[in-house]
Amino acid sequence: MPELPEVEALARFLAERAVGRVVARVDVVALNVLKTFDPPPTALHGLQVTGVSRHGKVVDLDVDGLHLLVHFSRAGWAQWRDPAPTTPARPGKGPLALRLLLDDGDSLAALDLTEAGTQKRLAVHVVHDPADVPYVARLGPDPLGLDAAGWGEVLGSTRQRLKTVLTDQQVVAGIGNAYSDDIMHAARLSPFAPAGGLDEARLERLTEAVQQVLGVAVQQAVGHEPGKLKDAKRGRMRVHGRTGQTCDVCGDTVAEVSYTDSSFQYCPTCQTGGQKLADRRLSRLLK
Repeated sequence: MPELPEVEALARFLAERAVGRVVARVDVVALNVLKTFDPPPTALHGLQVTGVSRHGKVVDLDVDGLHLLVHFSRAGWAQWRDPAPTTPARPGKGPLALRLLLDDGDSLAALDLTEAGTQKRLAVHVVHDPADVPYVARLGPDPLGLDAAGWGEVLGSTRQRLKTVLTDQQVVAGIGNAYSDDIMHAARLSPFAPAGGLDEARLERLTEAVQQVLGVAVQQAVGHEPGKLKDAKRGRMRVHGRTGQTCDVCGDTVAEVSYTDSSFQYCPTCQTGGQKLADRRLSRLLK
């Protein structure tokens, strides 16, 4: 799933290449990707892209006051094609869901929105105001803008587990399953720790870890083609996706907790005092 660093890098990539171009056509290949119908996507035709920004994990293309919002969910992503393909985009079995054709006066480029798999959660909205999309309106603050006091306010007195809270987009926007694992590892915090029970020292460690993990990831991601961002993300993970491998900090073995449709990774020595957290999948089998 694309998270804050990848979406930020994509937004900056598009700001350099799409801004100033005029929308020549919007080809909706998969009807389920379009979540709004008024204004229709054809309302973008002939309008100029004037800006690109990010709301959490959502990319926002400002098209002369109309906004094309893209939420990639788990399996969606973008591909920039310059020059644009000459054959029309048509519905089929491929991953292409929507193509935005952009004209710079000399040639056409294409922003292709794609989605792998069968769940089909990629979402595109055309709206007058980003806040017209309920998901965007409910987003919490950007984690890179929070200091320790800000994290204290955001986490409040909740008894929910830290892992759950960090990935709740209404609490803080942009962190997903992968970077939350690495942030907690860098902060030496248990995924099962009550989020509202962090003392000042732990809040400082969390703040530093967010800046370190997300800040470095953004720096490393910016400037890359969209198609290379996912592989680059996998290559810099500290514990996420590294079950059974050696922790680079302490030498312990990275462990995993599995759920029905997801899992997370952590280091017992660095984060939980050497204790293994209960694996939900194994617990169900033993009942």
